[in-house]
Amino acid sequence: MTIEVRVPQLPESVADATLVSWHKKPGDAVVRDENLVDLETDKVVLEVPAPAGGILKEIRLNDGATVTSGQVLAVIEERASSPGAAPAAAVVPGASAPAIMAAPSGNATSGAKLSPAAKRVVEENKLDPKDVAGSGRDGRVSKSDVVNYLSIKDATPAAKALPAAPASTRPSPAGARGARPEQRVPMTRLRARIAERMVQAQATQALLTSFNEVDLHAVNELRGRYKDQFEKQYGVKLGFMSFFTKACVEALKKFPSVNASVEGNDIVYHEYFDVGVAVSTDRGLIVPVLRDADQSSFADIEKSIANFAARARAGTITMEELTGGTFTITNGGVFGSLLSTPIVNAPQSAILGMHKIQDRPVAIDGQVVVRPMMYIALTYDHRIIDGREAVQFLVTVKQCLEDPARMVLHV
Repeated sequence: MTIEVRVPQLPESVADATLVSWHKKPGDAVVRDENLVDLETDKVVLEVPAPAGGILKEIRLNDGATVTSGQVLAVIEERASSPGAAPAAAVVPGASAPAIMAAPSGNATSGAKLSPAAKRVVEENKLDPKDVAGSGRDGRVSKSDVVNYLSIKDATPAAKALPAAPASTRPSPAGARGARPEQRVPMTRLRARIAERMVQAQATQALLTSFNEVDLHAVNELRGRYKDQFEKQYGVKLGFMSFFTKACVEALKKFPSVNASVEGNDIVYHEYFDVGVAVSTDRGLIVPVLRDADQSSFADIEKSIANFAARARAGTITMEELTGGTFTITNGGVFGSLLSTPIVNAPQSAILGMHKIQDRPVAIDGQVVVRPMMYIALTYDHRIIDGREAVQFLVTVKQCLEDPARMVLHV
């Protein structure tokens, strides 16, 4: 009996997807629910599992093809077996004698803790995933881990193979150059979508950025006082993002236009607070959304962000979690950025940029003291947000972070 492998139903906002890579070839044995192929949309990578066990009889579409919902990708020849019996031997078409296809071993990449992107690189380079040390959560291997492993692996034999330069070697003539290799690769769908949205935002919105700075001394004191108890009680660390999210919600309540969006000639004022949190992955920047952030506790926010980050980097985040949002927070400070002008995540009208925390001397009550300071930036659509509102929004965020009791009292 043959069974068709089809493209799963794509969300309404996604017209098609790109077939990234097959993990099996015709004639291979497959196990029910085993990932056969990765499909990339402009937001996430989707895994297509085998609907039944058997032999992959035919692949209808190759890597790089554009596919739509319900399209047939491959055909599986189902193999029936009695309960408790070993899987039937698979006959490879064209072989002079029946060839037995071994079931996937424990060393297969499908059983390792690999992100989809890392899995592709491992398989393309025929690596043993056990040799690659993972830097992700629970030892998960990312694409960058594999690339770093390859660069070290390739560089070591090359260094050994180079003969020592003779003492009489003369320098190369002026202007002489060695090989100048280049590599041309197509943009991933996610990268292309990011580029499209960024250009669209700058072309359709009147973007302007205002800045302020925040003294995080009070936040640091609170975190230092309660971090152990907080982690023990809720099972998650007390970070900075929950403070910034709560501070932004307080500011959004005071300045509704910052939480609004433009649709044609209308301004849509959102009376809910769905805050997007930018997460960097191997594939690019994605923005999962904290729904109803005003109703979430500090623990809820920290748990959601940790969960989003882990699943975004593993490629298992859902389309629904990336859809919508009325305001976005991005943190370039984790990469060392001291100051930047973030681009609005259209159709939203504003985005808050966090930056590196740096000890700096500041004047407080006539005294110069050293405090943990952070520059914050608000990029906003000047069509509906005036400079006064943008500046006062940042001042409200600053006040909430420098006196966290405001977020409890809502003042």
